[in-house]
Amino acid sequence: MNRKLIFLDIDGTLTEAGCNVPPDSALEAVRRAMAKGHKVLLCTGRNPGMLAPVLKYGFNGAVACGGGYVFTGDEVLYDCPMTEEQRVTGLELLKKHGVFRTIEAKDVTYGDEDLGEFLAGAGEGNSELMRWRKALAEQLNILPMKEYDGRPLYKIVFMCTSYDQLDEAKAALGDQFNFVVQDVAAHSCLNGELVNKKFDKGKGVRIVAEHFGIPLEDTIGFGDSMNDLEMIETVGMSVCMANGSPLLKEKSKMVCPAVTEDGLYKAFEELGLI
Repeated sequence: MNRKLIFLDIDGTLTEAGCNVPPDSALEAVRRAMAKGHKVLLCTGRNPGMLAPVLKYGFNGAVACGGGYVFTGDEVLYDCPMTEEQRVTGLELLKKHGVFRTIEAKDVTYGDEDLGEFLAGAGEGNSELMRWRKALAEQLNILPMKEYDGRPLYKIVFMCTSYDQLDEAKAALGDQFNFVVQDVAAHSCLNGELVNKKFDKGKGVRIVAEHFGIPLEDTIGFGDSMNDLEMIETVGMSVCMANGSPLLKEKSKMVCPAVTEDGLYKAFEELGLI
C-alpha cells in the first residue's frame, strides 16, 4: 500500500485527557505502522515543552502549538509566534475583564496563579479542561504568570464564566485571531484559546505532507475535539474517537472506539496500517 502520513491528537485521542502515557495498544499500533514505512506525527495544541513526555515514544515529529510550530526530527518546518503587540494587547484585555489565562511559549507554559482554584469549582468538562486541571495539579511545567519573561508566545488559553468577558479582546484582535471556544455545556466555565489566523492544524498537515512528498489523499488524522477540525477537514481520511465531540464525529469519515477501548489500535487495523 502507499506510504501514509498519520497525525494523532494527544489528549482524548492518543491518551486519556490530561495523561502523558498512551495505552500499550496505541504504542504497539504506532510501532507497527512505522515498521511498515508509515510516518506518525503528533498534531496537538500542546507546545514542545508539554510534548516532551509523549515525544519520547519515538514519533516522527509534531504539528505543535496548534500549527504554530511544526517540526520533524531536528528540523523546524514552520515557526510563527505572535507579535509583541498581539501578545500585550491580548494579555491586558483578557486580564482587564477577569479572564483566567494560560500562555504558551515554545518550551514553557505560564498560568495565572489562581487558575487552579477557579478550575476546582468548574465541574467536569472536556478533554482540554481536564488536561489543564491535571497539569496544574501535577505542576506539569506550568509556571506562575509573574515569572513570565516576555519570550515569544504561540497561544493564549482562556477560561471565564461568560462570553462578554471576551468582547473587548475580540474587538481588538478578532481580525487576527480566532477565539475558539470548546463546545462544552457540562460545566460552569467557558474555556478556549486564541488561535492565530496565520496557522492551524490543517496548515500544519499540509506543510508536513509537502515536506515528505506525500499527497494529502494519503494522510490520516485522528482527533476528538473541535480544535482538531482543520486537521479533520484537511486529511484524506478523518477519524474521530468515540469519546469525542458530537460535532467532530459528524465532520469525520470514520468513528473509532474510545481511547480507553484500544480505539487507535482497532482503527489502525481497520485502515490496513498494521
